[in-house]
Amino acid sequence: QVQLMESGGGSGQAGGSLRLSCTASGNTYTLSQMAWFRQKPGKGREGVATILVDTGRTDYDDSVKGRFTISQDNTKNILYLQMNNLKPEDSAMYLCAASTRPLDLASTLIWVRRAFWGPGTQVQVDG
Repeated sequence: QVQLMESGGGSGQAGGSLRLSCTASGNTYTLSQMAWFRQKPGKGREGVATILVDTGRTDYDDSVKGRFTISQDNTKNILYLQMNNLKPEDSAMYLCAASTRPLDLASTLIWVRRAFWGPGTQVQVDG
């Protein structure tokens, strides 16, 4: 089992920056891939960014490319999401997910069924 806990959410202004963190504990050695998802009120979860644990290869949703950066500190088992040039439409609950096998970021249902999840951290961007 793997436990995840997000932190760093809060309020920001359009054009500003926030950094989210996700601390993993438990059997983290089993993890192959980690990701950030977000969920807006009344909407389903959508993949934002993902990173392969071993290679550091990243992938992003088009809506955040060039603005968000996912990174990891494997020595501390922490996943980060640096969010720059924030937009009001970035407002959402941000959730950290971890998978023991590589998954397509766009395959949200598979992530929901197979990955470990944190409780989420709220981000509000005011325009």
